[in-house]
Amino acid sequence: MTVLADADDAVLVARALSSREPAAFGELVRRHQSRVRIFLLRLCRDASRADDLAQDCFLHAWDKLGDFRGDGSFAGWLLRIAWTTFLQHKRRDDRYRDVVELAAHETDTTGVAPVREELNDLDRLLGVLTEEERAVMILSYACGLSHREISDASGLPVGTVKSVIHRGKQKIRDRFEIENRQYG
Repeated sequence: MTVLADADDAVLVARALSSREPAAFGELVRRHQSRVRIFLLRLCRDASRADDLAQDCFLHAWDKLGDFRGDGSFAGWLLRIAWTTFLQHKRRDDRYRDVVELAAHETDTTGVAPVREELNDLDRLLGVLTEEERAVMILSYACGLSHREISDASGLPVGTVKSVIHRGKQKIRDRFEIENRQYG
């Protein structure tokens, strides 16, 4: 097991492909499951659903492992599968749309989204963004991916990723009247 833990992702992918070695793929799952789950949790805002989607994501990744070309990071490739899995499930489920609309459109008399048990501050901030903006912001800030990795995961050009991040931050600032302070 130590040999697998010390191997980089490319080696584990090769081992999993060459012999369909479950332990090698298991190590890839262990390494990336938190990142995938956090990404999906921030998208769907339901822990149980995020777990189900993460499981589906890894099943799809196992089935499609031969499609991984190694052009980008394995994490980026995997998060692209997570994004696709999320979109496929979202199309079949209207609960997601209801929560986002609640966060984005329902306001109290002060003009600020009301406090709801099911929405924390981050969810309210993300609720003002489009689906694409939300996904890119989560990949950047919650998952810690580089612009290149986000490009790989989302299928968007790097320049578009940068624009989406800038636009998303500006929407949040404008909606919640957050002053843009630049230091230095």
